[in-house]
Amino acid sequence: MKILCVFGTRPEAIKMAPVIKQMQGKMQVKVCVTAQHRHMLDSALDVFGIKSDYDLDIMEESQSLYHITTTCLTRLKKVFDKEKPDLILVHGDTTTTFAAALSAFYEKIPVGHVEAGLRSFDKYNPYPEEINRVLTDKMCDLLFAPTRTAKQNLLKENIPSEKIFVTGNTVIDALYIALRKKHRFSNETLKNLFSTSSPSKRYILVTAHRRENFGRPLENICFALREISEKHSNLEIIYPVHLNPNVQKPVKRILSNHPGIHLLAPLDYLDFINLMNRAYFIVTDSGGLQEEGPALGKPVLVLRKVTERPEAVKAGTAKVIGTDKRKVFESISRLLEDKKMYNSMAKAENPYGDGKASQRIVKIIGDAT
Repeated sequence: MKILCVFGTRPEAIKMAPVIKQMQGKMQVKVCVTAQHRHMLDSALDVFGIKSDYDLDIMEESQSLYHITTTCLTRLKKVFDKEKPDLILVHGDTTTTFAAALSAFYEKIPVGHVEAGLRSFDKYNPYPEEINRVLTDKMCDLLFAPTRTAKQNLLKENIPSEKIFVTGNTVIDALYIALRKKHRFSNETLKNLFSTSSPSKRYILVTAHRRENFGRPLENICFALREISEKHSNLEIIYPVHLNPNVQKPVKRILSNHPGIHLLAPLDYLDFINLMNRAYFIVTDSGGLQEEGPALGKPVLVLRKVTERPEAVKAGTAKVIGTDKRKVFESISRLLEDKKMYNSMAKAENPYGDGKASQRIVKIIGDAT
């Protein structure tokens, strides 16, 4: 049996890596990367020792959704024609995922979707990811839902129950694998920060890069971070800044040269998860961090209007705070100052699985084909 795994961004690579490793030796596996994100993708693959069989290398500066979608479609057809896989495996909600599922549908090749069923029920938040995931789910033959909530979402959309399997989230598998590796920070700023850190210091990890936050929302976030830094002298805010110019320009304009705020280039995966593990809590608009934070006992403040990952909010380990400057400032301040609230969030149960999702997915694929 031949499985072709298609993905294009670092989060996809991280979450697909444990599945690929589980499949190796059990079935024929081919890896096709679109390189929707070039550098960040490559560093993640290196951590897990995975090499691509096909690299479509689609990334271009300030790339549009039109470019990603159309280029993926046309280049993937050539790969499908050559390999003739029995199953295409995709992940999550990226434009690569949607385009790969659509291309496979055109060729009448079955598709499996890892991390199916997440819903915010707002087509513009996250954008374009919400619609990417909804449309992908409609085209898939095997849907691997990370939680029972995700399965219920799929059932409500009249997707047959026999296609849906609750597996846990593979990001937890990847996290546990990576944390077992001995690691020293390679980033010089992190080396210096943690080699001289005092017990009174607290570290906040920040990421903000989503399309729906471009412009005023991201500026609001940055102004709130600057105000927080000025208020708390024992605080270090660490912000790995996405390479997109729509992120780089406002972040550097507002936050550069402020003591206590460290703007870093994108980190490799091992540096990033070890930073996450050392952080006091996380402030983010990322999807994956809403899953990884709870697994590490880290409270997560979500810089979005809505989240397609309500399980963490329901469990009490994450809180959606939006992008209003005053609300962001007050939410971060409270979590810094209210020990009872912090402990309640930090000790909440991780709702995303036990680190065995990949094993379940590979067994289901084997049994179904």
